[in-house]
Amino acid sequence: MHPDQSDSTARHKEPNDQIISYYTLRVLIGATGVLLPLLVFFGKWISESSGVLEFSISDYYDNGTAGDILVGVLFVLGFFLLSYKGPEPVDNIAADVGCVAALGVALFPTTYCTSCWVHTMHFIFALLLFSVFIFFSIYLFRKTNPAKKMTSEKKNRNRVYLICGIIMILCIAAITFSLLVLDASVSAKYKLVYWFESIALVSFGISWITKSESFYLQDKEP
Repeated sequence: MHPDQSDSTARHKEPNDQIISYYTLRVLIGATGVLLPLLVFFGKWISESSGVLEFSISDYYDNGTAGDILVGVLFVLGFFLLSYKGPEPVDNIAADVGCVAALGVALFPTTYCTSCWVHTMHFIFALLLFSVFIFFSIYLFRKTNPAKKMTSEKKNRNRVYLICGIIMILCIAAITFSLLVLDASVSAKYKLVYWFESIALVSFGISWITKSESFYLQDKEP
């Protein structure tokens, strides 16, 4: 039986001897997704005095400060995911896989070459990372203890998780379409990959921040 994590009263009463609680970790994990597109943009602007968008977020790797920020955030995200402990083993396994994928995205840069195994590994890890995000949003976050009545706040949170997961799926499909079907000049001109990646990351971030129940849609005290 999956424990119902939407019980805010239990959250405040149960002792937690972790250095960082998993509620805080959810906020931190979500914040990395929301902030990453902005951080790499401003990192390039600081280091190169240029506000021109790259083709994708991964292409900021070679842009001085922006590249340092990109790698740093991915490693921090990996650490947060590794530290995350969910209510069931499947949560921990998914988070560990996400950690490996985040580190893989950082260690196998797409800018290393245009067509080689490093470039291929980057996309494999990136797809795996987003797959983990989608799995959390659509499946793990929406699980509820059947022995307890679902609150209206929990129902609303589940809608947020589902919408965020669907948006991520659509963004991945759109990125695939822009890379494989659209003319390369169109994708490059409108920076489609960057924008779809950014929307997917923000959706991932909103999903995790919502799961923290720290800011909104928190269950009311009885």
